[in-house]
Amino acid sequence: MPDDAAAARAAAEEESAFSHPPVDPDVTAAYGDHPDQVIDFYAPRAEGGPGGGLAPLVVVLHGGAWRAPYDRAHISPFADFLARRGFAVASVEYRRGSEGEGAPVAGRWPDTFDDVAAALDALPGLVAGALPQADPRRTVVTGHSAGGHLALWSAARHLLPADAPWRTDRPAPLRGVVALAPIADFAVADKLDVCGGAARELLGGYETFAQRRPYADPALLLPTGIATTLVQGREDVDVPQAVAESYADAAAKAGEVVGLTLLEDVGHFPLIDPAADACAVVAEEIAQLAW
Repeated sequence: MPDDAAAARAAAEEESAFSHPPVDPDVTAAYGDHPDQVIDFYAPRAEGGPGGGLAPLVVVLHGGAWRAPYDRAHISPFADFLARRGFAVASVEYRRGSEGEGAPVAGRWPDTFDDVAAALDALPGLVAGALPQADPRRTVVTGHSAGGHLALWSAARHLLPADAPWRTDRPAPLRGVVALAPIADFAVADKLDVCGGAARELLGGYETFAQRRPYADPALLLPTGIATTLVQGREDVDVPQAVAESYADAAAKAGEVVGLTLLEDVGHFPLIDPAADACAVVAEEIAQLAW
C-alpha cells in the first residue's frame, strides 16, 4: 500500500488528468454494430512533421482497468494534445466490463479482445474516408494502463496460439508501439493486485486465468519484431514499475530489445495529462518511432 504522501500525490495527479474537459473528435466511425465499437478521429492541428505532407497515424487505446465506467472520453484531451503536435489520431473505444453488483468487473472475455482486433483490422479502410490527412503506412499504437496492455497485445497477434480467433498470419504493419504504464505482465500484475485484480478479472477469474493467459498476456507473446517503447513513472502506485520491468526482461530473454523510459517524480496519470511535462515526453517517444 502507498504511504499517505504517495497516495496524496497520486490523487492530485489523477485529479489534474481528469480536470480537462472532453474534446470532441472531428469524425467518429463505427467498426461494428455495438455502441462501443467506434473510433474517434482527430485531424492533425499542425503541419505533418518534417517536410509536411501526410501525418503519421497514432492509434490511442484508453485505460481504466478495462472497466465500464472508464471510456475514451477521459483520454480525449490526450488525443487532442497529440493532434496539436501534428499527428493524426484514432482513439478506439471497445467493450469493457459489466457494471453488475458491487465493483464493476474488468473487461469481457472474449469481447474486449474481439473489439480491439476488429478495430485495428478495420482501421486502414476507415482512415481513408475519415482522416485523409493520415498516412497509415506510418502508424504507431499507444495506450495507457489497461490500454497499454491492449497496445502491446495488438502488436503481438501473429504470436497468438494457432487456435486464437484474433491471430494474424504476419506482424502488423506498424512503425512501433509506445505503451504507457502498461499492465504488460499478467503474472506480476496479479501478484501485485494491480487495479484490484483487474488482469485476473479480465481473463474470467481464478478458474480460467492460467488457461487464457497465452491468449492475452503480452509477456508471453514475444518477440514481436515491432519496435516497442514502454514509458513508466517511477512513482506509479497504480501500475508499479515492476510490471513494465518484467515485460522488458521477458523481451530480453526472447532476444528482443524493448525501450524502457523511466520518469522520475512521475506517477500514473501525468503520462496522459496535457498539463504535465511527462505528456510531452510521451509525444516525443511517439515521434521518434513515427517520423
